[in-house]
Amino acid sequence: MTKFLTDEEFDALIAKYDYKFQKGDLVRGMVCGYDSDGVIVDIGAKTSAYCPLREARIDNSEPVENVLKKNEVYEFLIIKEEDSEGRFMLSYKKVALAYAWKELEELKAQDATVEGTVAAVVRGGVLVDVKGVRGFIPSSHLRAKDIDNIIGQTIEMKILTLDSHQNNFILSNKKVYTDSADESKEAMFSKLEVGQVVKGEVVRITDFGAFIDIGGMDGLLPLSQMSWRWVDHPSDILKIADTINVEIIGIDNDKQRVSLSLKNLEADPWNEAKDKLKEGDKVEGLVTRIKNFGAFVEVFPGVEALLPMNELSEYQSNKGVVINVGDKVNTTIIKFQPEDRRISLSLE
Repeated sequence: MTKFLTDEEFDALIAKYDYKFQKGDLVRGMVCGYDSDGVIVDIGAKTSAYCPLREARIDNSEPVENVLKKNEVYEFLIIKEEDSEGRFMLSYKKVALAYAWKELEELKAQDATVEGTVAAVVRGGVLVDVKGVRGFIPSSHLRAKDIDNIIGQTIEMKILTLDSHQNNFILSNKKVYTDSADESKEAMFSKLEVGQVVKGEVVRITDFGAFIDIGGMDGLLPLSQMSWRWVDHPSDILKIADTINVEIIGIDNDKQRVSLSLKNLEADPWNEAKDKLKEGDKVEGLVTRIKNFGAFVEVFPGVEALLPMNELSEYQSNKGVVINVGDKVNTTIIKFQPEDRRISLSLE
């Protein structure tokens, strides 16, 4: 016989999981401290999140305390959802590199001059660090004759070739000259407003979202803002050169960054679901994710409900089956709170 959860049990179960956070989200977090293996970060979840050393910095020679300073707030990518202790795993390096590559792409498009530090002399040229990205200058594009004494020097360069997917970054410090952009970023920012809907072109796809050219400036469309439905990766619904309409949901004037939303231009499925679903309804749903506390089941387009682990385990044990992501299951809605966007299920 199916055991229904009491209100207290359901609320306690929901409290174990913060619906705001999921793998692929870009989040802001405050650095709380360090241990021998990484950085402890407060992102507003039930427990502190963790950024391993390998994901905390681009340059491993730089002390992590200098990169991620205590009590300062930074952007992180959630690369792994809660472990057995309810802790998210974060990456600062992936975010920093993604922004660095995008900035370099913009600089190349403008044929702008960049500064970098010579890191090493290698066969055929030198390696340079530019905004955290390692590039290569062929000997034929070096003005310096004594390259043995060039390590550590800061030099000006122009970008010849740039391809983040192939990790191909080639520069020249012979091809340096001054130019000016037709329109400054400051002037462009003055034309943008939160809530404004703009047309843009997909110019880059990352694990945590996509960069959209909204008219000479790139905005970030996070994975969590792409659709009301669960999306594993941005490439599942977008491809390079797609033209889409997006809503501006955030503007950071200091960092000159724009945040965008695609799903805000679609009807909120919960508004329709509250008129079509009710407690006691029997619905067929699609399993979208399975966590240690239960499974998420899409019971209405764009609306996920929680199937508690005790229900799932009991069903699998009694039926001798294993339920996987992608399976369809017959369920009953035992608790429906549309105002809180929460639904609890039992299995038929």
